[in-house]
Amino acid sequence: MVRSAADALVQSIELAVAAEEAGADGAYYRVHHFAQQLASPFPLLAAAAARTSTIELGTAVIDMRYENPLYMAEDAGAADLISGGRLQLGISRGSPEQVIDGFRYFGHVPAEGKSEADMAREYTKVFLEVLKGEGFAKPNPRPMFPNPPGLLRVEPHSPGLRDRIWWGAGTRATAEWTAEQGLNLMSSTLLSEDTGVPFHQLQAEQIQRFRNAWQTAGHSREPRVSVSRSIFPIVNDLDRQLFWQQRESTDQVGWLDGGNARFGRTYAGEPDKLVAELAEDEAIAAADTLLLTVPNQLGVEYNAHVIESVLTHVAPELGWR
Repeated sequence: MVRSAADALVQSIELAVAAEEAGADGAYYRVHHFAQQLASPFPLLAAAAARTSTIELGTAVIDMRYENPLYMAEDAGAADLISGGRLQLGISRGSPEQVIDGFRYFGHVPAEGKSEADMAREYTKVFLEVLKGEGFAKPNPRPMFPNPPGLLRVEPHSPGLRDRIWWGAGTRATAEWTAEQGLNLMSSTLLSEDTGVPFHQLQAEQIQRFRNAWQTAGHSREPRVSVSRSIFPIVNDLDRQLFWQQRESTDQVGWLDGGNARFGRTYAGEPDKLVAELAEDEAIAAADTLLLTVPNQLGVEYNAHVIESVLTHVAPELGWR
């Protein structure tokens, strides 16, 4: 069980190790400021990288309103090098906050006439440019250490990291913007718009718009697309005790940040029931990566059991493995 900040951090590392041992492909961490959750991802990612060897390590997502893009590029480069190039960074404008305009306490204020979303996208533009590894800073003529010729770049530089940055998009329009920037698409269990269709169909439309915009932009590489789902196979009495009430879960529509939002359902039930339901999920079929949300408060052992249950009882039947 998670009783302290130390528990949350250490168990997050241990769960990444357990996920790798179970055969999962990655471990992604949520990032929330001013909350009793994980707020500073790079020490955690580096520590998890040092304890694992094959799985991807990522975030879902880093709120760019809080970030110094050059300092972030240093941290990201270091963590990626420690991992051997396994970092997959999800970034975005951020989710609803614990405090009002929390980014202002971090010293980040939108320029006059600009919104916080504008600021997040501007920081992202700088971050992505720096990740290319091109020099831009004029060297000191009397440096402490010898300099290579020409302008200097942010160090350490990790080649290839620029192609492993994802944008957490909450709308169809933002997914199109994501494609235009050459970013991978990360879509969660929440979309901050609603057209009246089931969540998975709205998300599938979002993904198709992203792919269309990517093709129009003419990028040279193939993008990646992830969706998040809460999936809990009921295979023992403890599973049944914890999730039996979620067996008939449905989409939810609510009011978020001044507009309608649609929240995806939780999938819970016996494996054969889950296989039949998940086979009808159009967004999962359209994506190439599925992120499982896990209740980390329940501890490493139980969450490892959930991951192993999905990998054993659900994934093979759906051709995910």
